[in-house]
Amino acid sequence: MRRLRRPGSLLWPAALIALAGTAPVATADPAAAQPIASCAPALAATAVPAGIPMLDWSENVGYDVAGNLWVSRVYRNVVQRYDRSGALTATVPVDFPGAVRSGPDGLLYVVYGDTPTSLVSPGGVVRFDPTAADPKPEVFVSGVRTMPNGAAFDEDGYLYLGASLSGVIRVRPDGTIDTAWTDQAPKGSANGVVVRDRTLYVTTNGGPLGRILRIPIDAPGDVSVVADVSSPVAGVPDFTDDLIIDSAGILYVTTVFGQLVRVDPATGAACAVLSGEPMTSVVATPGQPDQLIAGTEGGAVLRIQLPR
Repeated sequence: MRRLRRPGSLLWPAALIALAGTAPVATADPAAAQPIASCAPALAATAVPAGIPMLDWSENVGYDVAGNLWVSRVYRNVVQRYDRSGALTATVPVDFPGAVRSGPDGLLYVVYGDTPTSLVSPGGVVRFDPTAADPKPEVFVSGVRTMPNGAAFDEDGYLYLGASLSGVIRVRPDGTIDTAWTDQAPKGSANGVVVRDRTLYVTTNGGPLGRILRIPIDAPGDVSVVADVSSPVAGVPDFTDDLIIDSAGILYVTTVFGQLVRVDPATGAACAVLSGEPMTSVVATPGQPDQLIAGTEGGAVLRIQLPR
């Protein structure tokens, strides 16, 4: 997620802090205030280097059906396609791009307007053919004034947007917003979104920072807390960004303190498998579930080998 101040300052936007009063009421684990524990370490290497650090901020990462990697360069207002060798093969203009997700129709869906200025110039979602030599984006969703960021599709083709200034938004397969569902979902900050077994897992940073929520798709008002992620510093919460869920149902969450945190949704147990530079996003490498790709605030894209 993009912040209003330089990322290293850890000064959060006033708008997000104010949302603490509107976040869902739920009970968190008191142990969350303790520094997060370490577990079996992962290994990280640079998959795609940053051209200009910070300017090349890699806000989100995702794969298309052909196995090409797409990276949202939020400060450059583009998404970029890289082939399996890491070569840049296409650049598509998208205003302040966020999540990059392959849709059930094989098209690539990209959130746009991931900026506080979406209050004035609304965001939404564009889509395009990711295999085209020169992809042309078309608007799929528009009019989202609450800083859309994360995204995930469910098995029925509904798209869920994590909006930093309002919560989770559900989009029907025809591109219209399901206001009845959205009105029932928790309000406040929402960032990364993943779906498994008719359940959404959402990172939030409104009250408190670093919270992961569980939202049943069929009962969006029945929200519960999975875990509160702490930083390596005692008493200091982390800022959770994107997340994925693996085939075993384990979450991997990226944070501003540079942690890749493993979370078991069944117990809330969390530990850091990697610590380093601030990470913005994460996706599994196709066909290699124990290998992840992560975006960073500096702009480099990391290849992460999970412990076996």
